[in-house]
Amino acid sequence: MMCAQKLSKSQTITLRRNLIGPSCKIFFSDDPIKMVRARGQYMYDEKGRRYLDCINNVAHVGHCHPDVVQAGARQMGELNTNSRFLHDNLVLYAQRLQATLPSQLSVFYFVNSGSEANDLALRLARQYSGSEDIITLDNAYHGHVTSLIEISPYKLHHLSDASLQPYVHVAPSPDVYRGKYKRDHPDPAKAYADEVRDIIKRVQSNGRKIAAFIAESLQSCGGQVIPPAGYFQQVAEHVREAGGLFIADEVQVGFGRVGTHFWAFQLQGDDFVPDIVTMGKPIGNGHPMSCVVTSRKVAEAFMSSGMEYFNTFGGNPVSCAIGLAVLDVIAKEDLQGQALRVGGYLTSLLEKQKEKHPLIGDIRGCGLFVGVELVRDRSKLTPATAEAQEVIYRLKEQLILLSADGPHRNVLKFKPPMCFSAEDADFVVDKMDAIFTEIEAATGLKTASVKNGDTDVNTTKVELDKHTSNHLCDVKAS
Repeated sequence: MMCAQKLSKSQTITLRRNLIGPSCKIFFSDDPIKMVRARGQYMYDEKGRRYLDCINNVAHVGHCHPDVVQAGARQMGELNTNSRFLHDNLVLYAQRLQATLPSQLSVFYFVNSGSEANDLALRLARQYSGSEDIITLDNAYHGHVTSLIEISPYKLHHLSDASLQPYVHVAPSPDVYRGKYKRDHPDPAKAYADEVRDIIKRVQSNGRKIAAFIAESLQSCGGQVIPPAGYFQQVAEHVREAGGLFIADEVQVGFGRVGTHFWAFQLQGDDFVPDIVTMGKPIGNGHPMSCVVTSRKVAEAFMSSGMEYFNTFGGNPVSCAIGLAVLDVIAKEDLQGQALRVGGYLTSLLEKQKEKHPLIGDIRGCGLFVGVELVRDRSKLTPATAEAQEVIYRLKEQLILLSADGPHRNVLKFKPPMCFSAEDADFVVDKMDAIFTEIEAATGLKTASVKNGDTDVNTTKVELDKHTSNHLCDVKAS
């Protein structure tokens, strides 16, 4: 049996530089990590060093979970073909997924990536509505194909000459910490929803119609943003009155990550049901699969176009066997409950750090989806971008993998495998505490008490030293 050639780290770097597209970025580009194996919430480099993974929401039930690996290998040894042939795995998996969803969402299309799922969702909405205009959120990211880059301001902001297509309209991100309407607003959900209503009116005044509003149920790349309760319901009402559909993108946050619910859109309340939901990343624990689910009415409108929909690999027996195994593990190991318990514990630890460190402006999250926003000034909300990158690099030195994101790249993002434990939370927060202390001391941090509503908070003013300002990493959203 031929074995794959083993390369030194320097050889791997050289080959990657020569053969892989230069726009395909890598974590910690000045000193990248070469990973060779992983298990659970840990990854191991070529020297055997163990890293605590706080990044990989893809390895949802844990890296290389044996039940998932065995399910895929077993089915691969029996049959793998396309969905034009009858196979039990496809319908059994759809049945299992449907049991986690509102009854109205009952028709499934299986595809291969989150990008492919969101692209198909746009097709469904445009066919149903007979129009092409899409409302998206500022700082949103929905995928890398052309149709999704067009509705992903998170990506477009990086292009100096980027301009929106005339059929794309951007509503403010419902960020109650840094956004247009903050927590002290009497009704931020209505205020943000009214922004969507006003966009619809402008679109209609120009003789156009809305096909869909699309939003991540919780914005991840946009900075771990948690929409205010009631926002989605009000937006859906405005969009549906205009003849459009509501698309909930669960690619990053579905499958129990939020702890209290299986799907993040359910945080808005039992009375909210999207017209289309897209899934990806955690669905296959690293296996390339994804899904679109919608109502019978929308599916029949899509069929009325007369164009058959077929996907060579979507819904194949191996993918569905893996998907079933992921659902089994979530249930057997109570990983949704784990997310609730450990996520709550992690958040409580971080809140204590906020009391101690003026560099921390905000802690927000649900379950094992948590953001720590760093600021230089709590009153002005000045983004602590360089400091966030310094934290990421310092944690890497401590064998902890964390990323920073958001429009200012100043939000530390926790989205680890769901087997992440309370002991892991203690470990990483303890390291963060020491790093915050060092950064605050090294940067000449000065604090003063200011009034913010009814609460005294610290105002932080930082002048970066050369060491901190030079440690700007290019960690990209995963």
